[in-house]
Amino acid sequence: MAQEQERKHSGEELPENAFRPLAPGEEYHPLMSPQKDYPEVTFWSVGWGILMAVIFSAAAAFLGLKIGQVFEAAIPISIIAVGLSSAAGRKKALGENVIIQSIGACSGVIVAGAIFTLPALYILQETHPELAVNFLEVFLSSL
Repeated sequence: MAQEQERKHSGEELPENAFRPLAPGEEYHPLMSPQKDYPEVTFWSVGWGILMAVIFSAAAAFLGLKIGQVFEAAIPISIIAVGLSSAAGRKKALGENVIIQSIGACSGVIVAGAIFTLPALYILQETHPELAVNFLEVFLSSL
């Protein structure tokens, strides 16, 4: 019984009281114990997060310009992060997966601001030729 309790609190699975309201005085032990140190912001998590942001930004920009709508990338990125961690055999990677998802999820928001603004500047330039639009300046300011 003690071994099962330790296994439940070691990060392998959720405790049974995670799926129901807690009884008065009952204590919940979270999946990531506050007494342990888990890796979160690592080269692995930041690198994969940036790579996912680049890939999903390109996909969101393409879809946004093609159909006028961007998508939320948080769920696909979190699924890919879990798969990457499992494939690489990383133990206790939940904190790293949260960082990967957090960095990558901003891709749709950033792209939405750019793809709906940049075409508008070029449309305005057609009706107002005195308005100078320098692509490099606009691109760098959107980063």
